[in-house]
Amino acid sequence: MSIRFSTDIVPLGDLKKNPGRVVKHAAEAGRPVLLTSRGRGVAVVQSVAEYENAQEEREFMRAVLEGIGDLESGRDLSLTEARKRLGLT
Repeated sequence: MSIRFSTDIVPLGDLKKNPGRVVKHAAEAGRPVLLTSRGRGVAVVQSVAEYENAQEEREFMRAVLEGIGDLESGRDLSLTEARKRLGLT
């Protein structure tokens, strides 16, 4: 997901004038809208669905990294042992 500078960067004043348009754009484009004040980024408007997807992706990546750390530290189980611990045997 990359920002399109021609449409995804909006001055804060535009949000104040027409918040519905900015929110609708974020939802339809599937990309966040960067709000600016005096030429600097101050906030991001993002659809709830995109926010939830990004949050799930971050949580998944954290779990993967934790798993890799466990493997590197020797904290791993065989498939048979994992099934036994989970009561799947």
